[in-house]
Amino acid sequence: MDASLTLIIIMAVLFAAGVYAMMERSLTRVLIGFLLLGNATNLLLLTVMGVPGSAPFYGEEGAVSDPLPQALTLTAIVITFAVSAFLLALIYRSWQLGQADIVEDDESDIALRERTDAEEELFDDESDTDDDDATTDFVGTVTAPITVLHMRDHPSIHDDAPVDRPDASPHEAGEDRP
Repeated sequence: MDASLTLIIIMAVLFAAGVYAMMERSLTRVLIGFLLLGNATNLLLLTVMGVPGSAPFYGEEGAVSDPLPQALTLTAIVITFAVSAFLLALIYRSWQLGQADIVEDDESDIALRERTDAEEELFDDESDTDDDDATTDFVGTVTAPITVLHMRDHPSIHDDAPVDRPDASPHEAGEDRP
């Protein structure tokens, strides 16, 4: 139990440090935070795996380890590697263009931050739309996208599917429908 508790504490510290590092404006710290989160996720999957057993081969007797957390760990490693490579490319390009990897505010961020509460209420109020009771995109059109045909609509349709009513033949059920 001590090893599992140790892994849980290390995992919690890695998650906390990763989230804290990702909150920064520097892309390098975002990359470090993402790597810490990836390693914490791998530890989580290692902890979830439970007590190790023998390899999960067909016909194996006794305690067998679960292969699903192992597959998820491999997938998490690949995803972490791919996103890390992408972030490294972003950091390199940001360094080439601006000699810094700090993400600066642009005009739309500043305008969004300076919005007042009255302006927010104007953007949030969407109750004055006229077509609230419309449940389809085909309001006011004569044709519908789906037309249900029965055996009386076209001679090549054989409407002899089974029905849920007892004592009714398939042909009788087709005659009752409009």
